[in-house]
This record gives sequence, structure tokens and C-alpha cells, in this order.
Amino acid sequence: MFTTLKNAFKIKDLRSKILFTFAMLIVIRIGSQLPVPGVSGEVFKSMFSDELNGAFSFFDAITGGSFQSMSIFALNITPYITSSIIMQLLTIAIPKLEEMQRDGEDGRKKIVAITRYVTVALAVIQSTAMAIAFGRQGYLTNYNALSIICSVATLTAGSAFLMWVGERITEKGIGNGISIVLVINIISRLPQDLSVLFNQFVITKINTAPATAILSAVIIIAIIVVMVVLVIILNDGTRKIPVQYANKVQGRKMVGGNTSNIPLKVNTSGVIPVIFAQSLLQLPIIISSFAKYNGTGVWSEILKYLNSNYWCDPKQIKYSVGLLVYVALIIFFAYFYTSITFNPLMIADNMKKQGGFIPGIRPGKPTSDYLNKVLNYIVFIGAVGLTVIAVLPYFFSGVFKANVSFGGTSLIIIVSVVLETMKQVESQMLVRNYKGFLEK
Repeated sequence: MFTTLKNAFKIKDLRSKILFTFAMLIVIRIGSQLPVPGVSGEVFKSMFSDELNGAFSFFDAITGGSFQSMSIFALNITPYITSSIIMQLLTIAIPKLEEMQRDGEDGRKKIVAITRYVTVALAVIQSTAMAIAFGRQGYLTNYNALSIICSVATLTAGSAFLMWVGERITEKGIGNGISIVLVINIISRLPQDLSVLFNQFVITKINTAPATAILSAVIIIAIIVVMVVLVIILNDGTRKIPVQYANKVQGRKMVGGNTSNIPLKVNTSGVIPVIFAQSLLQLPIIISSFAKYNGTGVWSEILKYLNSNYWCDPKQIKYSVGLLVYVALIIFFAYFYTSITFNPLMIADNMKKQGGFIPGIRPGKPTSDYLNKVLNYIVFIGAVGLTVIAVLPYFFSGVFKANVSFGGTSLIIIVSVVLETMKQVESQMLVRNYKGFLEK
């Protein structure tokens, strides 16, 4: 990776793109320190830190700590991510949007424009709910209409600005801008989380039990390395379905007869199933926190089952039932998201039109059934791998009380984006080398 970056800096165009990306990331981190006008920052941080449990820890991590400090980027790009997911789902359900998607570049531009409008609308809704809820709890210096409007406008503008920055990085920088914005926020929290982790298990024991401290440090590093390796394997794992194209006569020439393959990724849905599952379980907890619910009835018990802080705790093992629900949701959403983004019937029809076929499988519906069968197998393998990576941090948190905001989800996002970005850098370097060779 470092060799690739070193070689990339030798090329003027790539160097400019990389420096532009770094400049945008600096702007993002500066903006993450600017507080929303009218918000009692220190009061908010001190009062809300007690509630940054399983329901808020991941949200605070993906915002780079902006949520806890209530900066202008507190919403971050979560409205854009939600908007993109909504548009993907609606594209399957609404024929007009599906037609736009098939219209090529013009259709894609229209869908992107609609996604932006939906992002702003979601940002307004989320910021309004946050401003009203926080104002009622005393987090605003002056709880009135003007302070609410100011907070909503600031948070919405911050989210829209990050969306704009992400698109500029995609256009003038390196990699997928939205993904890079998300990753830089997660990475910004890693030093703090790792220092807390090492202080809890290593630093505090270095004088009284040095052997235990060293062993703890080795175990922590080994777990992180193993999880990163698992994410890399899961991210790069593919099942290649061979495709043979029949010979055709065009004029006086015989064309076709070549072979290709359909690469089916093991982790077809990426990190989306984990995010969906987390969001669904955390929603009741977030609503209860905003409503300042401190009851002791049945609803309070249900919230404990949904709260990841109680999972895998040997003293309260019954609450680990919530973890089983979490696992079931990950597997369900893995199949659900794959089913709406991958259409075996369409692929089979396209192959048939182009004279392609899978060796040993008849074209048409048998090909579709075969692809669907293979996809079900690999989606299950991917879902199990995703579940292992997502659940491991909760296990260590429950058994050893290793509470950190980053976890399997954060590692999946970081590793996936870094690998994808490095592939883009390498591909651009390769294209440049071919161009130079052809010019010579």
C-alpha cells in the first residue's frame, strides 16, 4: 500500500488528486470542532456522555465525535446514506425510477439529483427532531423558536456541505468521496478508543502485573489483526461463474466463442445488513432516551434486551437473547438486500440475448435458477462471516468490559474503503502506464 502511494506521488495528476482529497479531509475535521450556535457544548457533552451506550456509540463513531460535541457536522452524511438506501429500494418498487436507472448517464444524473433533495429533506427532519428534543432537555442556551430554527439550519447546512464535499472528492480526488468522508470520521476516533482500551488492560497493570499487561497487549493486537484479516477475506471473496459465448457469423467473420465469468461476491451486501440490524434495534432505545424514559416496567426490560451493553454479560446472560435477534436480523437483511440489488433473471436474459451460457446449464430459467441457488449459498457464507465480525466486539465487551465505540462494523467500513481506494489508485496508475506506452 505504501509503495503504491509513493509511486502515485511521482505522477502529477494523481498527486494533485491525493492532495485535494487530504485538503478536503482537513476541512471536515476542522468543521467537526465548530459547535452549533446556541448549544451548551460542555453541558451537552457531560450530560449526554452517560447515554452514549450501545444506542449512540456507533452513531458517535461514524460522526467522528461530532455528535457528542454537537458540532455543525453532528448529522454527518447519515442523511445521505439513508437517502441512497431509500432510493435503491424505491428503484425496485417504482417503475419510473427503474426506467431512469436504465436510461444511462442522463437517468443516473436524475436519480442523483433526487437523492440530494431527499438528503436535505431527511436532514431537516432529523435536525428538527434533535433540536426540539435537546431544547426540552436543557441542552440549548435559549429554548425558543429562533434557537430551534438556527440549530436546524446549521445542522442541515452541515450535512449538505459534507454531501457536497464527498461529491467533489469523487469528482476531483481519489476514491468514493462519501465513503472517504465516513471513514475519516471513524478513523479520527480510533486513537482515543485504542488509548482507552490499552489504559484499561495494559497501562493500569504494567506496575502490579507486568506479565499480564504484556499478555493483554498481545491479545488486543492479535484480535484486531485477526478481525482485519477476516474483513479482507470477506471483502475479496468471490465465486466466479464461468460463461461461454457461442460462435456467430457476422459478414465473413466468425465472432464469439470467447469465455468470461460472472463474479459473485461472498459479501454481496457489504456492511448494509449490520447497519440495518443496528438501526432497527437501537431505534426504541434512542426514542426512549430522547423522551427521558426511566421506567422500571416491561418496556424497561425490553430495552435491556435490545441494548448491546447487556449482551454477553455472564452475570445477566438472559439479555443475550437480544444478540441472537441481532444475528437473525443481519442474516435476514443480507438476503433481503441482495435480493433487491441482484437480479438473476435479468442476468440470465441478458446472457441469452448475447449468446452466452453457463457450461452444463441451459439458457433462460434454468440459468436463473442456478444463479439463484449459488447466490443463496454464498450469501449465507457472507452473512455468517459478517455476523462473526460484528458480534466479536460485543463478546469481548460483555465478558471483559472492553467498551470502545469502534467495532466490527467500523473495521468493515475502514478496510473496505481503503482497499477500494487503493485499487482505484493502482488502476489509474496502470491506465497512465498504458497511455505512456502507446504514446511512445
